[in-house]
Amino acid sequence: MPGMDEQRDVRASDSDREAAVQRLGTAMNEGRISLFEYDERLAKVYATVTYGELHALFADLPSGGPVATRDTDALAERATRTPQRRGVVAELPTWCKVLWIIWGTVVGINLLVWLLVSMGDGELTYFWPMWLLVPGAVFVGLSAGAVSSRRNKRAKAIAAAARRARKQIP
Repeated sequence: MPGMDEQRDVRASDSDREAAVQRLGTAMNEGRISLFEYDERLAKVYATVTYGELHALFADLPSGGPVATRDTDALAERATRTPQRRGVVAELPTWCKVLWIIWGTVVGINLLVWLLVSMGDGELTYFWPMWLLVPGAVFVGLSAGAVSSRRNKRAKAIAAAARRARKQIP
């Protein structure tokens, strides 16, 4: 609040009170005041009328805002950082990976049996392993749904963390 000496008797606005509340929150987050003290001062902030009354509430606190902003800046950076894109297989839940391994093994065995039968007959027989594509298509749908669900949950968690970090930074 610039020129505080000449403005001590000037009436404070609602936005001045909100700035004071944010400053008190920062002081509490930094450990400069206790929760009880924060609650008391908060009530006094909303009861103030002039800049002088507001200034008196911060007489024992640093005037330049938060001193330890490095922690809150790191928190905000971590929360808003874009996650590295991972491969689709890495994003699959374990149960999907197990299903894909079982399905791949079954397809491999069936292809081998079909190939051995075809070689024994001396000609290519009906390609019956193609029917294994039906459960494969179902697994593709299940996998796509699982990956999409995980991405949505992760995006919501990142957005929530970013909102919390922005609230902590004055």
